[in-house]
Amino acid sequence: MTSSAPPSAGRQIARAAGTVMLAFLLTQLIGLLRVVVVYRAFGASAEMDSFNAANRVAELLFNLVAGGALGSAFIPTFTGLLARKDHDTAWKLASAVANLLFLVLTLLAVLCMVFAPQIVRHGLYVLAPGDSPGQEALTTALLRLLLPTVVIFGLSGLVMGILNAHQRFWLPAIAPAMYSLGQIGGVLLLPSGLGIYRLAAGALAGALFHLLVQLPDLVRLRGRYWLLLGGRMAEVQEVARLMGPRVLGVAVVQLNFIVNTIIALSLPEGSVSAVTLAFTWMLMPQVAIAQSVAVAAMPTFSAQAALGRLDELRTALAATLRGVILLALPAALGLILLRTPLIRLLYENATFTPPMTRMVTWALLWYALGLPAHSLLEVIVRAFYALRDTRTPVSVGVVAMSLNVGFSFAFSAGFSRLGWMPHGGLALANSLATLLEMSTLLVLLRRRLGGLGGRNVLMALGQAGVGLALLGAGLWAWLTFGISLPDWLIVGGGAALGVLAYAVGLALLCVPEWHALLQAGRRLLARWHLTHIS
Repeated sequence: MTSSAPPSAGRQIARAAGTVMLAFLLTQLIGLLRVVVVYRAFGASAEMDSFNAANRVAELLFNLVAGGALGSAFIPTFTGLLARKDHDTAWKLASAVANLLFLVLTLLAVLCMVFAPQIVRHGLYVLAPGDSPGQEALTTALLRLLLPTVVIFGLSGLVMGILNAHQRFWLPAIAPAMYSLGQIGGVLLLPSGLGIYRLAAGALAGALFHLLVQLPDLVRLRGRYWLLLGGRMAEVQEVARLMGPRVLGVAVVQLNFIVNTIIALSLPEGSVSAVTLAFTWMLMPQVAIAQSVAVAAMPTFSAQAALGRLDELRTALAATLRGVILLALPAALGLILLRTPLIRLLYENATFTPPMTRMVTWALLWYALGLPAHSLLEVIVRAFYALRDTRTPVSVGVVAMSLNVGFSFAFSAGFSRLGWMPHGGLALANSLATLLEMSTLLVLLRRRLGGLGGRNVLMALGQAGVGLALLGAGLWAWLTFGISLPDWLIVGGGAALGVLAYAVGLALLCVPEWHALLQAGRRLLARWHLTHIS
């Protein structure tokens, strides 16, 4: 954070962000291992397409009712009660939301189990009706197996929000690693004769681990559980009011994902898996950089807004945006330049063939272009939520995601006419729509807060640009002259060279965040030295 941020808020966000980023990095490494294990076992195959399509429906249900709505509606209300020391009401609110989530998600899951064949045939395969009845049947069976995860993730997401509101970030941040470990265990430990079903069983176990790993911290909070629905509680009504627009926004976002899946299922075999894997790789740096910062900043932003400290909120937000810019831009460029040897190194085998590598890297090129916009959007949207304004980001998101649907049809068809792999158009549509959404919300937030320290934020873009020039030149030379090297050396050496070149650029420009990082490193080193000396 820059020195201009309020010391208490800045240090609190930085400390929490450091904890969350460390946990997210661990989670991403385990997630990377999961993706490697899964795709080396199944490749970008038709059965993997079926799993990804079924899992997309389960994610739709969770996100529609609980996913983003919990962060945008529950956390600001719950944090406001804690900031005002009204702990009894806070726990009544948490109990009521938990009970309502359980009832609603269970009902939805049961209904989808009953109507799973219709959802698959008339929904997912609407553009390719009857083309592959065997794959439709497999998708239906996988969907039914995955639906219990909707209920589990709903409750786990609520626990995550409660812990984050209490400034407890470690266990919630490593919970996704438990989900990945469940899938890894399913693939490696269950009999191979079960085929793709062992991945679905692992996903079900992983969802349960996702919830269970957070329970020790929840118990330590010593909160009281109330058996109530809270229909007359003003706080429950406030959460419902804030959730209303957000549910609409989430529905549009998830509709976009479903449309992309439907389109991809009508494209050449493996398109769904290629798009899913490429999007996963774009999300890895986005989670480590932006989500870690945004999750850590959300309780602080919410408390500042609840107490009317908008000057502090404005300054802390500007500093947070600077940090995200300085990290997301080099991550995007590095991912673009190193994507082919990276995917080839991690996945290629007898099952995952070179044509599959080309499909994934083609989609990853277009997704990586949108990484900075995705990262900034994470922070900007949470600032609106902290201000208890869900309507603005949802309204803009609805328009952006509607454009995304239109872009997806247009770009995939346009890519086909150009002789390009059409699934790349789906990735480009996502990146362009996200850029438009982020830019619009940034302008609106600046007006809402009366400024965002725009000069400092723009300065970060210029400073990052110098570092990017050094990074790009260094990686271009490395890839040009090291083309005959093994992939592990190309990726490892290129990553190290890129980080060094970018760091040199920031150091030459005396970027405050770089010096703050060095100071933090010196403090950690000194603490380690004192510990081992004593």
